[in-house]
Amino acid sequence: MTERLDGPQVSSADTADEPSTGPAETPRTQRRIGPSPAVAIAFLLPAAVLLGIWVVYPIVYSIFRSLFDSAGTGFVGLGNYATIFTDSSMLTTIRNNLIWVVVGPIVVTTLGLIFAVLTERIRWSTAFKLIVFMPMAVSLMAAGVIFRLVYEQDPAKGVANAVLTTVHDTFSSSQGYPEARAREGDQSPVAADGGAVVTKQPAQAGQPVLIPIVGVKPNVMPGNAQTAKAPAGGDGVSGTVWFDFTPGGGGKNGEIDASEKGLPGMTVEAVQNGQVAATATTATDGSFRFEGLPAGSYVVRLPQSNFQAAYSGLSWLGPTLITPAIIGAFVWVWAGFAMVLIAAGLAAIPRDALEAARIDGATEWQVFRKITVPLLSPVLLVVFVTMIINTLKVFDLVFIIAPASVQPQANVIALEMWRVAFGGGNNQGLGSALAVFLLILVLPFMIMNIRRFRRDES
Repeated sequence: MTERLDGPQVSSADTADEPSTGPAETPRTQRRIGPSPAVAIAFLLPAAVLLGIWVVYPIVYSIFRSLFDSAGTGFVGLGNYATIFTDSSMLTTIRNNLIWVVVGPIVVTTLGLIFAVLTERIRWSTAFKLIVFMPMAVSLMAAGVIFRLVYEQDPAKGVANAVLTTVHDTFSSSQGYPEARAREGDQSPVAADGGAVVTKQPAQAGQPVLIPIVGVKPNVMPGNAQTAKAPAGGDGVSGTVWFDFTPGGGGKNGEIDASEKGLPGMTVEAVQNGQVAATATTATDGSFRFEGLPAGSYVVRLPQSNFQAAYSGLSWLGPTLITPAIIGAFVWVWAGFAMVLIAAGLAAIPRDALEAARIDGATEWQVFRKITVPLLSPVLLVVFVTMIINTLKVFDLVFIIAPASVQPQANVIALEMWRVAFGGGNNQGLGSALAVFLLILVLPFMIMNIRRFRRDES
């Protein structure tokens, strides 16, 4: 007997193709991808503990300690922070940091951009990059020692002043003889006139003018000085400037003796009616001659500049130039770092945009200013912000390069923090306040860099 079914007939094959409508899988039944949270915590815990010990705890304790006095027993509130903005030496420190923040990053970023562009146009770019980047292999302390020697005042030791004196002497042949003076006495043919030396009698053509000088120190006597001799007579005015001193004694004052040396490099002027008519420079034997001098009588004068110390360069380690000098050392260290980062960004620029601009008639300067620099702006900003952070934290270069006598003029916040807390000040309350103040200055730039990195990754 067959059972009758009402409604449409559904075959077993159709029902087999339909998806299961049973209950969904619970989260417990799903398979986990990756390690469990317990394993991740186990791996992160040591790093988190070290981070708390080395970073979080010092920050919290510094904030707490900055609210107390030097002994740590008396609560002063914000008194240490008020000292930062009222003490004159602290204000000098803040001013120096402002100079660092403004000058250092701009110069480093600009030089890095110039070097990166140049490396694309020279054949020996690899060697150039190696030379510019090499200072990064040197610690800041070693760089400070190097530039302390570079900035030595003595041109025989300091490279900077050696270069300056070489350039100066190329265009000015005057030789300084400090503390030298004219030989005094009624029989002397010359006399002192202020700081200058002048002849007592007018010079006549054909009659040599003798100018004896004494008081020349052995250390300033030029090595090329030769035995003095009077020039041969002639139509013009000529003469000799010499060191009127005979080693071992003897000789006659006011006369050229056989063992006496001329004074080379001295500036000699022929003066008539109060006006300088001609100028000459003494030779290695001290002789001089005025060429093309009109007929007449003249007073021969050695100007005061001959008796001043010879040009020895700039006082790089003095209170005026100490901060720019240290910034120069900072630029030397970090310019290679900026060049490498900018060169990497420059290599990523699509060449099609550059070539299209050149085809449209843009000059190289227009391509650089309107295409290259805008496309490099993210990299330039990263380099600039990184340099700001480095300038705010600078310590080693200032501590090593600046002598103790000018460190107050070259001081920065990081160095002042160390000096106040550990370098003899023993005021850890004020030192902690300076540390917190420095942290507040650095934080915005660190956050800016982190946001930039995240934006680039997204």
